[in-house]
Amino acid sequence: MKKIALIAAAATLMLGACATAPSATKEDAMAAIDMAKQETAKAKKVNYEWRDTGKIIKKAEEAMKKEDYASAVKLANKAKTQGMLAQQQYEEQKNAGPRF
Repeated sequence: MKKIALIAAAATLMLGACATAPSATKEDAMAAIDMAKQETAKAKKVNYEWRDTGKIIKKAEEAMKKEDYASAVKLANKAKTQGMLAQQQYEEQKNAGPRF
């Protein structure tokens, strides 16, 4: 549980820092989307990809096409966090089974 709280706190700080940044560039958006895809791919590899993560990445890509880079970065960071949390959920639950 401590790990989840730590990751959630780090994600909150990252999202907060992005929200207060003066402006995001196209390169920022591309890098954020790339990182989100990488983390999601890791979760997908172990069959633990969350349902909406891919949809959030698509929305980030659409925002980037509309040159709304700040929104693209925000959405991509959300997807990245979900990918990281999905991986952590897998690690914590991979040996779960019925309790007798």
